[in-house]
Amino acid sequence: MALYTRKGDKGDTSAFGCCDRFSKNSPLAEALGSLDEINSLLGICKSKSAGLKIEIRQENRELEDIIEKIQEDLFIIQAQIAGSDKKIASDKIGDIENIIDEIESQLPKVKSFFISGGTELSAFFDYARAVSRRAERKTIAFAESEKNEVQPETLAYLNRLSSLLYALARIVNVKLEVSEKPPSYK
Repeated sequence: MALYTRKGDKGDTSAFGCCDRFSKNSPLAEALGSLDEINSLLGICKSKSAGLKIEIRQENRELEDIIEKIQEDLFIIQAQIAGSDKKIASDKIGDIENIIDEIESQLPKVKSFFISGGTELSAFFDYARAVSRRAERKTIAFAESEKNEVQPETLAYLNRLSSLLYALARIVNVKLEVSEKPPSYK
């Protein structure tokens, strides 16, 4: 496969494995692009988290492995939105919820917002959280445009993803012994 095809020079594109072309400015392109963006940003988080472990169900799990599983799931979501028969299984949502619950049990209670950037990795997770929310909004916009069908599990997964990324941003700071700083509102 060539890295360029010249097929999109007039502002249209196609999804991998699909013949239909669509505008690069369409809700479908926006949703796929936002999902690609969060997946790429998670690649940075994964590379920056090398060797960092978090406790999940009384075992230490590599943060890299958790992130890579999310990246794999995002490819399933992109394929589904592009029109394939791939689907996010409901147990994947349960897996994310379990990880969030485990992390949350290790964190101080949330009493305010926090200023992003306690550590570099935490800041990247916060950035990923914001991008994942945009990807969720773009996916909803695609679902609402011309009544495109998006699996309910896909929307639930994307909704949980931002919560997971918030939990990861917080646990990284705790693991690296960096205090969270609330905004002063001054």
